Amino acid sequence: MAERVIFHVDANSAFLSWSAAYRVKVLGEALDLRTVPSVVAGDRESRHSIILAKSAPAKKFGIQTGEPLFQALEKCPDLKIVEPDYSLYVECSRHFVEVLRTFSPVVEQYSIDEAWVDMTGTARLFGPPVIAADALRRKVLDELGFTVNVGISSNKLLAKMAGDFEKPNKVHTLFPEEVAAKMWPLPVRDLFLVGGATERKLRLLGICTIGDLAKADPALLRRKLGKHGETIWHYANGRNAELVTPEPAEAKGFGNSVTTAKDVTSAEEAHQVLLSLMETAAMRMRREGKYGSCITVHLRTNEFRYFSHQSRLSCATNITRELYRQAVRVFDEMWDRKTPLRQVGVQITQLSDRPYQQYDLFSGMTPQQYERKMRLDETVDALRDRFGEDILRRAKFANDPGGHMAGGLDRARRTGITKPIPDEIPRNRLTNSR
Repeated sequence: MAERVIFHVDANSAFLSWSAAYRVKVLGEALDLRTVPSVVAGDRESRHSIILAKSAPAKKFGIQTGEPLFQALEKCPDLKIVEPDYSLYVECSRHFVEVLRTFSPVVEQYSIDEAWVDMTGTARLFGPPVIAADALRRKVLDELGFTVNVGISSNKLLAKMAGDFEKPNKVHTLFPEEVAAKMWPLPVRDLFLVGGATERKLRLLGICTIGDLAKADPALLRRKLGKHGETIWHYANGRNAELVTPEPAEAKGFGNSVTTAKDVTSAEEAHQVLLSLMETAAMRMRREGKYGSCITVHLRTNEFRYFSHQSRLSCATNITRELYRQAVRVFDEMWDRKTPLRQVGVQITQLSDRPYQQYDLFSGMTPQQYERKMRLDETVDALRDRFGEDILRRAKFANDPGGHMAGGLDRARRTGITKPIPDEIPRNRLTNSR
């Protein structure tokens, strides 16, 4: 049986690179954003705007992804700022994954700009792993005009760790026999799923490097950090048995998640996030003519611990308010109201092509009221499609300057207001822009 070979492919500074490649090769601009101090960020007049991506010259000024834009401008007053183009990014991501699938059909997209590729058994087609990875890296650059890092290993964890080594435009290996030399000397914060809070707890135990963690007593780690401690101990030793699982051909559910700008520490904040997520998820369901009867809420803490809970409904629906009400119930049952949250997600599954609703004395809703809610959502969708999603917002968001429809990246497609170019961008027009 062939040894498993897994690639982790990560676009370098994706949003900045994709904006730069598009502006140079499609719009014909002379300035390549990657050659000057530049960032992708929101409205520069807002102090809430943060850096989404940065160029290598911007990094030399000490500018960090995630920091407030006003701080970045203090470091570099001449910083070139471009607003995010989410519809373009979705399109670039799709082309990116298409290229990966020319090397293997088994591709698992981890985020908009990174994916795992199972290359097991492909040596006769593409050569040894390093040769194949270099060919993949060059194909992305030649066809799409941006660079990627490729990490190679026999499991997903080590492939991702390898992909995070020196950047940009590099190929690195991290096989189990290389862990002690290449991974153990790194700071423990560099290990996948070790956040700032976990790092502080580990340092109190005298654990400063990944090697220290690998050699620590797993029973002690479990006592101090719970199950997460045991998980990261396995990771520090290079152990990960997860398979690369490609996306199913047909959607089995509708979901949305968002990493919040700051930690969520109150139920009221969390409920607001849930409603904004459900606004977009339910709208997509209605567009597809689907109805769901199972709600799942996913949470990730500020220490990167993940947990979820689900509940079956007595009905199949795509009414935003009904789905939100059930999501709040699930959330309230699972959250301890103490642990700060950095990511919230919802998913609606158990889909059907038609609604059904059970009415009883305690439901508080008549069939006529239910029908009116359905018609109301459809009317709101139609208005947002025609005039943009901000034409109507719920009173709950009246004093919220941020978005009231969160999750995903494709705002332009949600609203129906798209520039005439993204869907028509052929891959060969996003060519090498060195």
